[in-house]
Amino acid sequence: MSTTTPVPGTTPAPGTTPVPEAATGRLYGVGLGPGDPSLMTLRAVQVIAEADVIAYHSARHGRSIARSIAAAHLRADHVEEPLVYPLTTESTDHPGGYQGAMEEFYEESAARLAVHLDAGRTVAVLAEGDPLFYGSYMHMHKRLADRYATEVIPGVTSVSAAAARLQTPLVEGEEVLTILPGTLPEEELTARLAATDSAVVMKLGRTFPAVRRAMEASGRLPEARYVERATMAGERTGMLADTDPDSVPYFAVAVLPSRIGNPGSRPAPEAGVTGEVVVVGTGPAGPLWLTPETRRALSDADVLVGYTTYLNRVPVRPGQIRHGSDNKVESERAEFALDLARRGHRVAVVSGGDPGVFAMATAVLEAASQEEHHDIPVRVLPGVTAANAAAAAAGAPLGHDYATISLSDRLKPWEVIAERLHAAAGADLVLALYNPGSRSRTWQVGKARELLLEHRTPDTPVVLARDVGGPEQSIRIARLADLDPAEVDMRTLLLIGSSQTRVVRRGDGRQIVWTPRRYPEQ
Repeated sequence: MSTTTPVPGTTPAPGTTPVPEAATGRLYGVGLGPGDPSLMTLRAVQVIAEADVIAYHSARHGRSIARSIAAAHLRADHVEEPLVYPLTTESTDHPGGYQGAMEEFYEESAARLAVHLDAGRTVAVLAEGDPLFYGSYMHMHKRLADRYATEVIPGVTSVSAAAARLQTPLVEGEEVLTILPGTLPEEELTARLAATDSAVVMKLGRTFPAVRRAMEASGRLPEARYVERATMAGERTGMLADTDPDSVPYFAVAVLPSRIGNPGSRPAPEAGVTGEVVVVGTGPAGPLWLTPETRRALSDADVLVGYTTYLNRVPVRPGQIRHGSDNKVESERAEFALDLARRGHRVAVVSGGDPGVFAMATAVLEAASQEEHHDIPVRVLPGVTAANAAAAAAGAPLGHDYATISLSDRLKPWEVIAERLHAAAGADLVLALYNPGSRSRTWQVGKARELLLEHRTPDTPVVLARDVGGPEQSIRIARLADLDPAEVDMRTLLLIGSSQTRVVRRGDGRQIVWTPRRYPEQ
């Protein structure tokens, strides 16, 4: 039976860990807030005042920011345990390298605190900000909390302090806030900054040049703010772009605030200034298929244009205008987008799958090639196309050479389609057949099956992939001879195997389809 031993005169907080019978001491991780002593919580002050031992981390120079924040609440009879880091960023001759040296330090520090806890003393480990938010206390917590009754007192984080000092909302409505350490690789930082609404990048100092480059590469630099030592002496705020890299300390953060109502994040179109058109691919289904670059383009746009079904996949953002239309007016949609860009708008033309595969990129570029649109910037951002998504769901049927053909005869005659089917099948290519059928096109699949059977055996594997990535996804494998046109609709994509394509039933009963990369020698 386990019990808990509260600090005299206090009530154990909900969520504290039980203390084993053999131990009578109690461990506290005390969040001190961002630096201003007046931002400490009442609970933090109470625990510090009544603790027997006060522990805090410090660099080798002996000064501790945590101790300085709590100094007014320390008693003369407090036992102080400074936990002095053996190194910060410098090199070490420790056999385990930097990580090994730090692990050894944490083990030794935990052992020192355990001596006090075993003796029945209450130990309060001080932590700037919040103890479990990028804090050093967590290393003590992981080593001691399973052995001693423990309570963590939350503190105001530097993230909240930075937003307060900027007097700028971090997130609003359905915006997403991303917290990033500046120590991430620069490319990773760039991708994550491009994909999120709001962000705070911690741990600047020597990482600042890379963070600034990531902000610029992701297109976020104009809206990025800088906060140094929030609520502390020497506090400084400003625009990140104007900050001298040589002046940035570790206790600084980069902030991308809420884009709602922030004039610097999405400027209004200017008269006489040409905007741009970005054609983006949303992949075969919803948000999971969006790339960071596509997310960024959709967020930056002030106007979205597209087939209504695809527009519905894009989250609604305040201030954006959406123009949905039918899927049979591609040329008109492209002209409309270019005209909006001419008037200064940043337009995202939303396309399903990959915009360059039987989708909107061709229509936009065709319109943009007209003389009156030559001066309008146009970019195309790739997306996951249905053939690749379907192939991945089925296994790897596109592992060797393959051809992609649309069975729709709305924009080209069936005779051209038939000729291409014969040529691709005769070359023993795997086939990805887009637009195989719809309510108005019901005979093309049956005719394609007849043509292919002139070149392929009846047992040739066929993948029928419907609504890939969507809530009604189904992947079925059939023989070419058994392909039933009645099972194919406009949401289905067909993958027809080559002579080398294999179907294997795995140990879990699932069938997979794959085409080997090595072709047999003739």
